Amino acid sequence: MKAIRRFTVRPVLPEALHPLSDLARNLRWSWHAETRDLFQSVDPERWAASESDPVRLLGNVSPGRLAELAEDRRFLRRLAAAADDLNDYVTGDRWYQTQAQSSELPAAIAYFSPEFGITAALPQYSGGLGILAGDHLKAASDLGVPLIGVGLLYRHGYFRQTLSRDGWQQEHYPVLDPNELPLSLLREEDGTPSQVALALPGEKSLRARIWLAQVGRVPLLLLDSDVEENDLGERGVTDRLYGGGSEHRLLQEMLLGIGGVRAVRTYCRLTGHARPEVFHTNEGHAGFLGLERIHELSYEDLDFDAALEAVRAGTVFTTHTPVPAGIDRFDRELVARHFGPEAELPRIEVERILQLGMETYPGGEPNLFNMAVMGLRLGQRANGVSLLHGHVSREMFSGLWPGFDPDEVPITSVTNGVHAPTWVAPEVFRLGARQIGAQRTEDAMTVGASDRWDAVAEIPDQDIWELRRVLREQLVTEVRERLNASWRQRGAGSAELGWIDGVLDPDVLTIGFARRVPSYKRLTLMLRDRDRLLDLLLHPERPVQIVVAGKAHPADDGGKRLIQELVRFADDPRVRHRIVFLPDYGMAMAQKLYPGCDIWLNNPLRPLEACGTSGMKAALNGCLNLSVLDGWWDEWFQPDFGWAIPTADGTAATDEDRRDDLEASALYELLEQRVAPRFYDRGPAGLPDRWIEMVRQTLTLLGPKVLAGRMVREYVERLYAPAARAHRSMDPSSARELATWKSRVRTAWPRVTVDHVETSAATTTAELGTTMSLRVQVGLGDLAPDDVEVQAVSGRVDAEDRITDGTAIPLKPAGGPDPEGRWLYEGPLSLDRTGPFGYTVRILPTHRLLASSAELGLVAVPSEELVEAAGVLMR
Repeated sequence: MKAIRRFTVRPVLPEALHPLSDLARNLRWSWHAETRDLFQSVDPERWAASESDPVRLLGNVSPGRLAELAEDRRFLRRLAAAADDLNDYVTGDRWYQTQAQSSELPAAIAYFSPEFGITAALPQYSGGLGILAGDHLKAASDLGVPLIGVGLLYRHGYFRQTLSRDGWQQEHYPVLDPNELPLSLLREEDGTPSQVALALPGEKSLRARIWLAQVGRVPLLLLDSDVEENDLGERGVTDRLYGGGSEHRLLQEMLLGIGGVRAVRTYCRLTGHARPEVFHTNEGHAGFLGLERIHELSYEDLDFDAALEAVRAGTVFTTHTPVPAGIDRFDRELVARHFGPEAELPRIEVERILQLGMETYPGGEPNLFNMAVMGLRLGQRANGVSLLHGHVSREMFSGLWPGFDPDEVPITSVTNGVHAPTWVAPEVFRLGARQIGAQRTEDAMTVGASDRWDAVAEIPDQDIWELRRVLREQLVTEVRERLNASWRQRGAGSAELGWIDGVLDPDVLTIGFARRVPSYKRLTLMLRDRDRLLDLLLHPERPVQIVVAGKAHPADDGGKRLIQELVRFADDPRVRHRIVFLPDYGMAMAQKLYPGCDIWLNNPLRPLEACGTSGMKAALNGCLNLSVLDGWWDEWFQPDFGWAIPTADGTAATDEDRRDDLEASALYELLEQRVAPRFYDRGPAGLPDRWIEMVRQTLTLLGPKVLAGRMVREYVERLYAPAARAHRSMDPSSARELATWKSRVRTAWPRVTVDHVETSAATTTAELGTTMSLRVQVGLGDLAPDDVEVQAVSGRVDAEDRITDGTAIPLKPAGGPDPEGRWLYEGPLSLDRTGPFGYTVRILPTHRLLASSAELGLVAVPSEELVEAAGVLMR
């Protein structure tokens, strides 16, 4: 029978065990081994049955067992120690509090993301973006960075994945009851649940409660629209992650951005938490937060332009996609209908909102509202998530800064990192603790001190190899259990499944491949030459085995076909003991998969992988990477700790099938000729000495680089601190000053010209070290020299006379205006490089409150006629 109503019955803990509740409600347990061990000791069987979720565990422990623990002095001492440790962790000074410039750092940062992967017990993530956001919060907590996370609470999460008998992906959406999750409601002082509300067209409203997840020191606010005050349609706004049509997604993103700012204000009012000085938008989904902050400032007598400057100063925008198709875009009429006097943000003109997101640049779609474009226009600072992705992003968004070379587009990069305490296997941690001590190992994983990682060099080869086998054996056990469950879901009976006991071998080279399944990640590249793959899997002396996992988006039938193709190959009785597909890839599976693999395979179409952090998690466990030079691997690859799959760049890149064939062949060759022999070749002591040395180099050299702690420190130093300084400088008076100045410059810019350029050089050849004199006449129209900077840009030139590695030198005013209103600028030009060399002159706007000279997207350069006449380029 089906229940007509559902309740959550909470356990009543004996008074002596009350600290268990506090420990369970702080998600630090998800990365703190001692706390997890404490919960496991409460009831090992129920701990396993609860899938290592303390809240579920405490809901299922018998009253008798609780009474027994309340009298267990040893357990109570452990409980008191864990509670004291948590208190020290959340209240004591950490890295952030010890910085010399701490007074200049932001008092608080609000971090917005559409998904957060904190733990499998709180399934609010779909893939890399959410896991990265979760790791960002955890690392911020470890470092003491005063972050406030903001997201949505999806009642169905993303989806659970199973397979049909013929290998087709099936989606299931279990209902998540917030009362059964490690969450608590944010409440007003009178005890009523706090709410935020958005105005919708037709005099309707969208209301949401605010759930709080405590991630160590960091509060994470999750908005939930499933409240009685909403109509049925509005209750479903936060039903699924990345579900529904355009209007559904728009409402989700309005709730995340606008409602999220209101939730932060409510949280700070109720708790006394410092108000954020910096707002960080993790991808464009939360971009509307900037509009809400502009709307707030409209009540402080700031007009739109001044409020925009005030908001931009304290906003950081991170883009995660290297392809336009990965960005949310909405029809302009749909956006217009949800804003203005009859809907949300009534004090802002709808046309001003639309201008922020419209693709008003060459190649753009003029009727589409682009969330990433809005994020860039609302953020004074922006970044990609790897060095290569920063370059790709500058190319992709260069239309927003016309006249500038892509390298000058103001988008920097902070390479992603991963939270080691979450992803490093306990066995790896224990080996490190034996070598350098538990506290020093923990410090290495959170702060990233390289001297701690250097200690890996002292670990004996035998210990490393034994550890790798233990982890591989654990993965084999995990795979067999999951494969058995998967086949039962596919309809198989016990009599059919005896073969699973022989799946995988703990002494065979094990390759892992697990990620989302869009086409560019090329799940099935390994199947391009099936006979060659068969030879690899079944080699009599050097076999390989492969574990594959991944989810396709529910609407992506192409991705589902790739999964089906892989599954059907893996079902072949000839190879099913050597290659497996595991459905329902998520955090719990990943924490077993990364440590247990010897090789982590990644073969995307370059350069479409923004970062690719799964390989980082594998590396922290001593797994070697075998990857296309894309994302983070392009930045940090060295032959000492992995292999680079050659890519078919150039003409072959335009022929997709030929490119796949060439790159698959390169992959097979690496496995056959270099990877497998190195794993199986044994030295005098019977160990694969060269392989073990690569594992050691991976841990020593990559370990400190791939940490989320390193990433968050970079965000603090390079983005958050400058944004906080800019925010403090942008008081109402300064905001009005900058807005007025920008308006004046934009109006006057069409009359800004480079009129004449002359140099002291008499020929088109010169010696290295020569210094020339430049004299430039410019027209500034209604502007003054204080409004601009005149620069000489010089460097090597390519075959088309384009400067490829330019250096900009400011020229100084030397006189003017003449009767025709022209100003004279002069300066030296040093010929500091040999070979084809060239220079040009340009004029840029300049103001003390600009973060970048490219901020306005305005530049004046010599006309083609002037270039020809002046002989600006030399050889």
